[in-house]
Amino acid sequence: MEIVVDNVTFAYAPEVVALKEVSLTIGAGETVAIIGENGAGKSTLAKHLNGLLRPSEGRVTVGGWDTREHSAAEMAARVAFAFQNPDDQLFKRSVQAEVAFGPQNLGFSDDEVHAAVAEALEMTGLSGAAEAHPHDLHNSQRRWVALAATLAMGAPIVVIDEPTIGQDANGVRKLAEIIDQLRNNGRTIIAISHHIDFCASNFSRIVVMAGGRIVADGSPQTVFSEEGLLAEAQVEAPQLVRLAAKLEMPFGLLDMEAFLKALQEQQT
Repeated sequence: MEIVVDNVTFAYAPEVVALKEVSLTIGAGETVAIIGENGAGKSTLAKHLNGLLRPSEGRVTVGGWDTREHSAAEMAARVAFAFQNPDDQLFKRSVQAEVAFGPQNLGFSDDEVHAAVAEALEMTGLSGAAEAHPHDLHNSQRRWVALAATLAMGAPIVVIDEPTIGQDANGVRKLAEIIDQLRNNGRTIIAISHHIDFCASNFSRIVVMAGGRIVADGSPQTVFSEEGLLAEAQVEAPQLVRLAAKLEMPFGLLDMEAFLKALQEQQT
């Protein structure tokens, strides 16, 4: 299911223009990370993908649906959105009820709801917390509840806003496993993140935003080689890229295994 953002401009008020003539096409099954400094327009762009925001100019289509012609509830069947702050999303009295809410409202049968909830809780490590009240959990766990609720909807496109905030190393690894599983299932994953190393390791496409515009778009190897554009967007390259440059090693080493292999070869 293709996403097409066609020359979109969006203003919260006449003097607050958050997106400026943004065009972007995301194909089915792609993994895309949108990065940039605070205020670059990342979350505003993401909220256009499921109809939470509508363009002031231009248009957004998802699988041929113009977001201006469908409600956010209708768009949720195509684009599921996990908010940056889970407390903006959670309102039920148990984790299980929270995760079930989306599929129920999308018209899943009872058996389908049960299966979707069980799978989402298993993926996010929440099976043992199904009866807990979401607000009795600490913030990192509430983030997993919000993600589970998003995944349970079964939408072909999943948008996650700042997924690694509040997560320790084990949580970040679990997120990477979930993204890999979604990718293998053919779902499109779009993340808005400041965690550059996580994006470089887990997404095949990087979109860099600055001042409400897209300033770079391509593979991690391509985007993180653009030092001038990264500086303009106030984005640092991943740690391994910067370390490789200091050691005069080949560019494009984005995972530890490749880095260590290249380092060993350089020393022999």
